[in-house]
Amino acid sequence: MPSPDIAGPAAAPRRPSVALALGAGGAKGLAHIGVIEEIERQGFEIVAIAGSSMGALVGGIHAAGKLDVYRDWVCALAKLDVLRLVDWTFTGGGLIKGEKIIETMRGLVGDVRIEDLRLAFTAVATDIERGREVWLSSGCLFDAIRASIAIPTVFRPHIVDGRRLIDGALLNPVPVTPLIRASADYLIAVSVDGPAATATPPPIQPESAENGYRHRIGEFIGRLIPQGESRPREPGTFELLMQSMDLMQANLSRLRLATCEPDLLIQLPHDMALAYEFYRARELIELGRMRAREAIANWPRAGAP
Repeated sequence: MPSPDIAGPAAAPRRPSVALALGAGGAKGLAHIGVIEEIERQGFEIVAIAGSSMGALVGGIHAAGKLDVYRDWVCALAKLDVLRLVDWTFTGGGLIKGEKIIETMRGLVGDVRIEDLRLAFTAVATDIERGREVWLSSGCLFDAIRASIAIPTVFRPHIVDGRRLIDGALLNPVPVTPLIRASADYLIAVSVDGPAATATPPPIQPESAENGYRHRIGEFIGRLIPQGESRPREPGTFELLMQSMDLMQANLSRLRLATCEPDLLIQLPHDMALAYEFYRARELIELGRMRAREAIANWPRAGAP
């Protein structure tokens, strides 16, 4: 028997816990991957996540324990790969069915139910017919994600339990409210609607062989996706829609966050990418990591790393 004078091994110190709200933003939401990785690297334990739109997709995949798989996959995407994930349609209230994207995610992560995830997860959507915010915290993970990412006119609405659901960002772009009662030491919110990183938009690069696919999808789709001309141009239909959504979401985010303030707000610039630029994943993930590191370092409540 060990001597009673010899102390046993010291218990590992408890990591401070975090409830994490991830905001909407299309491809800009890829920055959430870097934020999540940096928060955990700094010694915090994420115990609950709520997300709207792209925040729901990244947050749900992290809750399923597959964020590294998704990161590796999205970092390998080229421009043509992004286009191949788009299943165009002209019926059902949206230009894109969204089935290819969701089936691809399901193949990476598996068919998972929210109640079986390793941490609490809520995807925020909008019931368009009742005009209400909907919190999806049970059922099929990818039904919840598909509803939350249904940008009006871009993706078809998604039916869940008889409700016609669209993008959660319409009513709650940075969903702090589902996390108010979470058992966590800190509530951290991540917004991709922060102040601009540049005073003027970066110049549009000329077309190259790599992105020549834009010419293959015809004049109509070419009007939806900007043509990449080197001279100043009018924004395409899709780009104008996304800019309008960004403006609406940024103002709504400020109002919602003012009434329900998180312990820490990590902001990323709203002009860091366009909504469809998923092929810039590595750059956006690294920017998220950098902004999270800076925010935590300047956060008095966090203490020393």
